[in-house]
Amino acid sequence: MRSQLRSLRSLKSLKSRTSPTQLALAATLAATLAALPAGSSHAAITPDEARALGSTLTAIGAEKAGNAAGTIPAYTGGLTTPPASFKPGDGLRPNPFASDKPRLVIDQKNLPQHAAQLTEGTKALLQAYPGMRVDVYPTQRSVAFPKWVGDNTAKIALKAHTGNGGRSIEGAHAGFPFPIPKNGHEAMWNHLLRFNGQAYEAKYRNLSVDASGRVTLATEGVSNQEYPYWDPARASADTYWRIKLTYTGPARRAGEALLIVDPLDVGSKDRRAWTYLPGQRRVKVAPDLGHDTPNPGTAGGNTFDDVFLFNGSMDRFDFKLIGKKEMIVPYNAYAVVYGAKQADLLKPNHLNPDLVRWELHRVWVVEATLKEGKRHVYGKRTFYLDEDSWAAVAADNYDARGQIYRAGFAYMAPSYDLPAPYSDLFGHYDLVSRQYSLTGFIAETGGLKHTKPLNEREWTADALAGAGVR
Repeated sequence: MRSQLRSLRSLKSLKSRTSPTQLALAATLAATLAALPAGSSHAAITPDEARALGSTLTAIGAEKAGNAAGTIPAYTGGLTTPPASFKPGDGLRPNPFASDKPRLVIDQKNLPQHAAQLTEGTKALLQAYPGMRVDVYPTQRSVAFPKWVGDNTAKIALKAHTGNGGRSIEGAHAGFPFPIPKNGHEAMWNHLLRFNGQAYEAKYRNLSVDASGRVTLATEGVSNQEYPYWDPARASADTYWRIKLTYTGPARRAGEALLIVDPLDVGSKDRRAWTYLPGQRRVKVAPDLGHDTPNPGTAGGNTFDDVFLFNGSMDRFDFKLIGKKEMIVPYNAYAVVYGAKQADLLKPNHLNPDLVRWELHRVWVVEATLKEGKRHVYGKRTFYLDEDSWAAVAADNYDARGQIYRAGFAYMAPSYDLPAPYSDLFGHYDLVSRQYSLTGFIAETGGLKHTKPLNEREWTADALAGAGVR
């Protein structure tokens, strides 16, 4: 208790040298400290570390300062003013950085001098395909959040903790649980709980491109996704993410539907999933929609736990937090997410380099190694988590021999109108079969609309059957 009182006095001393926003965060931390029981051992970070939130760190834990080279600017709050051309309520968001020009172009010729800031997957693509290039634009730290996200992060930062070997989480709601992560599980939970708003709806296409350059529609339909965890009106939530997909194509899959619900207490409840098949006219429990089960929604172009670059339970890998690095990753990819035509974007071997924007950002690097006795098509995985949003923006996936197998990328394009990061358009390059997939393409189907959560009745198996009838 004495240490907590000293911490409270230190927080009061900040008043003479902090901004109103920092003072608000400090006050929130002070209230949290006062509420902690003496001898509490659940805190993921110390009170001294927590005081950095809102001062040297952003409210969710990113470094505010730019880098020494000046190639990463200081964080100033992100982009919260939509471009004049944006129509409120529209699902398509104009590119606020359309006038930017690349400051650097990386191809096979100059790859060696920039290799240290490229993922292994990016290097493999550049080495494999002469037409591949990486256009590096000025870094724009555009990610922004509603104020309550930062406030709630401060509230839970000292009490959130994992359980069940890192698989589950407790003491957290409506905030980032581990703004200063101590291990790989904590960092990956920040990704799993990344803020996309409370709910959104999109008409989407999942597309695959084979080695000859032929484009195939894997699936298309309507996606409703919700994060009950991020509902500030709730006192708590036991579900952090749920998705309902209603397929409209191709013709052989029209009328099918899928429902997945992921709990915070993964260790005791695990994922629940159901499918509706119109030929059988009934809903079936789907027990295998996780881990390395090939994802039929992408024609097997990735696994179920490749969704959003990583998704689901963390029970098959040991997750090690390597640290933070400056890496060149897709970012502010408004042209890909909202502006591209399918025919212009999907080219043989890789996406059209003219349309993909890359930037230098600080990322948390997490290395996942397959546990002894566990089965997975990947023997090792490396994830790159954006420090400003906690979303995974790139992933390197290796086979059992240690060879790079699939390279994954998420295409960040923040919703400046909410505000909320959005990185749920993603793709995987299979470096063995030389085909690639793009999941969640929305540019030609109306884009993304942030919505109110659906009625709880809409998240039942019975409702799934009604939605999937054709």
